[in-house]
Amino acid sequence: MTPPPVIRLHPADNVVIARATLLPGAAVAPGIAATERVPAGHKVATGPIAAGEPVRRYGQIIGFATEAIAPGQHVHVQNCGMGDFARDYAYGVDASPTEALTPPAHFMGIRRADGRVATRNYIGIITSVNCSAHVAGLIADVFKRNPFAGADPLAEFPNVDGVVALTHKTGCGMTEGEPLRLLRRTLAGYARHVNFSHVIALGLGCEVNQIGGLLAEQRLAGRLRSMDIQALGGTRKTVEAGVAFVREVLAEANAVTRVPVPASELTVALQCGGSDGYSGITANPALGAASDLLVRHGGSVILSETPETYGAEHLLTRRAVSREVGEKLVALMRWWEDYTAREGAEMNANPSPGNKAGGLTTILEKSLGAMAKAGSTNLVDVVRYAEPVTARGFVFMDTPGYDPVAATGQVAGGANLVCFTTGRGSVFGCKPAPSIKLATNSPMFRRMEDDMDVNCGTILDGDETVQDCGARVFDLMLRVASGERTKSESFDFGADEFAPWVVGATM
Repeated sequence: MTPPPVIRLHPADNVVIARATLLPGAAVAPGIAATERVPAGHKVATGPIAAGEPVRRYGQIIGFATEAIAPGQHVHVQNCGMGDFARDYAYGVDASPTEALTPPAHFMGIRRADGRVATRNYIGIITSVNCSAHVAGLIADVFKRNPFAGADPLAEFPNVDGVVALTHKTGCGMTEGEPLRLLRRTLAGYARHVNFSHVIALGLGCEVNQIGGLLAEQRLAGRLRSMDIQALGGTRKTVEAGVAFVREVLAEANAVTRVPVPASELTVALQCGGSDGYSGITANPALGAASDLLVRHGGSVILSETPETYGAEHLLTRRAVSREVGEKLVALMRWWEDYTAREGAEMNANPSPGNKAGGLTTILEKSLGAMAKAGSTNLVDVVRYAEPVTARGFVFMDTPGYDPVAATGQVAGGANLVCFTTGRGSVFGCKPAPSIKLATNSPMFRRMEDDMDVNCGTILDGDETVQDCGARVFDLMLRVASGERTKSESFDFGADEFAPWVVGATM
């Protein structure tokens, strides 16, 4: 049976979503036809909407009509904008016990000596400052696999997934308050990450972010090999020392065996980027269904991107396990309102141009679709950027909306797997955690099949339910955690996307 040309998401909505491009005359509701061309994924009015009246999608306010909108008219940035409205936070009213699933699901993980479980097995090089970035890259390049040339300098060490240099553009020219603490917290999260068997911390020697200070503040002594370029005598000698260290530990790093472990050992970062009008209908709800399955098996999921939760936070506070947890989330929203106002920006600066081309009009609309990635279980904790995630269940982490920065914080917090939904076609990786890419629509999936792992457009096509697709995503999570390679891993994505959040002035 051919699916209808539009999608109604909630009985209270006064817009529907175009399943494909609508031409004038296409039926959008009983007795109502489109009066103009409406692009795929965009909204069309199902009745008259007066100027100033709320526009509703998902049964929630996504904006307000900036002019009178006639039935059948395209609803987007030309006639819909932001506005203030009261939110009922109703802390904890929807929280309920999470029913555990039995028997527990398992995957083949790497059990470390301290009991933690890895999904990958990398050797890492973290840099204290941009001035040591190139030297770190030179060390890693000695061991770099080339997916196109077929070269494999690690052929004798099949259990080592690679040597990765994680470089960044800061570490000096910064104040020693919160900006430095945040950077060190991020670097320490990677230094401790279970997916690294061994780590080099590489500095220049004269930077603000001194290696010694990083080790002492974050209590990392004994966990890694530290090196300073100036103390070692320059680039060549540092590269030689770094290469020698990697060669020294390769055999030890390779001596791992995958064993059956429960799915409760998974902590999954939930990400979306290059979103479109279908993100909140297909890939995000499917990932939400998979998230619910993981939480019911005892695992953890991390939702982030605070500016992309703005306007939908009242739906999360209702799921908070306590008023304290809910108020922590609301406090983040107030901080971001102040932060953007201080910087001369506004929260609705997001959606991006690509998001808007895909049919997303306001940050409220994007937020409501984005939060679907976290499913329906209780919000058990709210943490700062790059803080360790220790609670089991659904956790929110404060991050910007920019995907690489957000995912960097989540992985620093302990995520050992990333699931990334996209409607426009983002290409992405986040070493040392493998990244699964979920496409929101079938045309983009077919166009970018080399980069996409899952086609969630099957929901839109009428071939699969959200729950069925979510079960398929959960199964892939377990297979990837067991060592199956993702599309982004086939292209060796994940080092250049390391992007710690930079706050404060650059001096």
